[in-house]
Amino acid sequence: MENKAHALMAGIFTIVLLVAAVLIALWFNRDRVERVPYEIATTLSVPGLNPQAGVRYRGLDVGRVDAVLFDPQKPGQILIRFSVSKDTPITHSTFATLSYQGVTGLAYVQLDDDGSQPELLPSSKNKVARITLRASLLDTLQLRGLAILKQTEELASKVNGMLSEENQKTILGAFSDVSAAANKIEKIPQQLQPTLDKLPALANKADSALNSINRFSDEASQITSKLNATGGPIDSFSDTIGKVGSAASTVEYQASPLIDETRTSMRSLNRALESFNQRPQGILFGPGRIQPGPGEAGFSAPAP
Repeated sequence: MENKAHALMAGIFTIVLLVAAVLIALWFNRDRVERVPYEIATTLSVPGLNPQAGVRYRGLDVGRVDAVLFDPQKPGQILIRFSVSKDTPITHSTFATLSYQGVTGLAYVQLDDDGSQPELLPSSKNKVARITLRASLLDTLQLRGLAILKQTEELASKVNGMLSEENQKTILGAFSDVSAAANKIEKIPQQLQPTLDKLPALANKADSALNSINRFSDEASQITSKLNATGGPIDSFSDTIGKVGSAASTVEYQASPLIDETRTSMRSLNRALESFNQRPQGILFGPGRIQPGPGEAGFSAPAP
């Protein structure tokens, strides 16, 4: 009996000691940090996010997820309730995203701030503040992937339409035309080769012509210089023109009286001829008596 009593006491003592050790460990490991509650309301998927998951603010551990549940007031919306240390700078522009740890696939809440509204966002157990959840990189890739797949399907359908039997014939015909054009273009260098062989001789002739033109230009410049020189042909020709002008002026001055006398003689000759036409007998009998004019003695008016 005494052995059984000692064994019972030892068992009870061992159990009490283990319970005390567990209570002491829990007491030492309890969270003494004062935390502030927040929550996230989102319609996005939250795969891999579980209660007690970590909450990080720009990579620093600041809290944990308390619960992940459906919003009873709005079907299809998920509520993520979490708490962070009191000194975490949660502002009105703070937002959350889901990130994943390595290859385990366990999700945690990543908090960040764009700084657009730096005022602190107050929260309490009676009035829990909400933070927006933005699409994570995986969500963005998923959405972009769906859009890319849709565009790929549209492109594939268009390619199938382009590769119809009729279009294939048209494309093959175009390739045939291009091949024929390429063959014709291939013959062009052979046809141009004789002309290309003549180009060096033409270039030499062109050089000779240019040299001749340069020599002619030099000679013309020398001739022009000689003609324009003082006492040269152009200068002598100018002096000759001046002398001819002076001689013409002198002749004009001396010939003016002769011209006047010639004009007087011509008028007299004209009057004599006119008289001869009117009275040809005047050559034999003289000019005769001139009939008196009106107002003179012996004038008589002709009969009407």
